[in-house]
Parts: sequence; C-alpha cells; structure tokens
Amino acid sequence: MMSPLIRSRTIKDLRACIDALATVHACDRYPVDWPADPGRWLTPSNLVQAWVVVEGSDVVGHVGLSQLDAATLEPPLAQAIGTSAGPVGSITRLFVTPQGRGYGHATRLLDVVGKKAADLGIPLVLDVSDDGHAAIALYERAGWQRVASARAEWLNAAGENALLHYYMSPETTRKQHRPDPRLERQR
Repeated sequence: MMSPLIRSRTIKDLRACIDALATVHACDRYPVDWPADPGRWLTPSNLVQAWVVVEGSDVVGHVGLSQLDAATLEPPLAQAIGTSAGPVGSITRLFVTPQGRGYGHATRLLDVVGKKAADLGIPLVLDVSDDGHAAIALYERAGWQRVASARAEWLNAAGENALLHYYMSPETTRKQHRPDPRLERQR
C-alpha cells in the first residue's frame, strides 16, 4: 500500500469522491438513500472545507466541515456546548471505502477537521444514526462525548425516523469543563 495523503478536496476530486461514496453506499448503505445529485450532497451549502484521503490515484476517504448556527441545533446539543447562538462546526460526509479501512484514516480525518475548527475558534459537533455502530465506536474511541439524542425527520433503512446521537469533540468537551481563568482570579 502506498503512503496515504490527506489533503484539501479540490473540484477535480469530486468524481473520485462520488465513486468512493458509491462503493461505501453499496457496502454500508451510507447514505441510506442514494442522493439524486451526489456531487451536491458532498458539497452542502454550509460546507467550509472538505478533505480527502488519497492512496495513489484513489480517493479512499472523505470528510467535510460544515458551519451551523447554534440557534438551529437541537436544544440539548446547544445547551451541552454552552451556546444558543453563534457559529458551530459540524463533521459532515465522513466515510472511508472498504479498501481504505483499518489504517486509521477516519481518525486522522477527524483530527484534521478538529484542528481546522480550533483554528476557527468554533466548537465541533457531529451526529450519527443509531444504526451506525462502527461509526459510533470510532467516535467514542477517539474521545467524542455523546451529549444528546433525538429522532430525525428522515427515515433509516428500517423505514423509521432515524434516531440520531449528537456528539461533541474532545476539544469542545475540554473547553466546556475548563474553569474560567477570570473567575479563578476573583477567588
């Protein structure tokens, strides 16, 4: 195996990303329903930046960072991150192809997005469907903390409203539990 490279996604990568997503969809049914326009699905309007894992000429992993307004979050999630307004980063469109699994690519992609969110000074969250057992295990191994759960408007593979779990990044969790230095000086 060639040494993988993680880099910013370019427009030239989009066709390879769609092909990789098709492989993941066939294997894992992610996304549950194949999008009518997979290029647009991989590039939501609130996308800040996306990254790919490339091995040789193959895209074997993908992740995006979207920016949300805390006012649009599920109330328990907004409460957990400690804000009801302002920008929040969200992991989106994270996948690794079957041939790229087992090499730590997903963890490295999470780290890249975490660094970008830290550079932007925004908290970082993600949501995952309850039936995404491998993804949930990955996030929890990487130190993400589940803070809320709620039913989605879209249907899962069983035809039920999906149960989504909301997670905060390890860095966001640490910031929530750090004492405010201004308060420490007042004591």
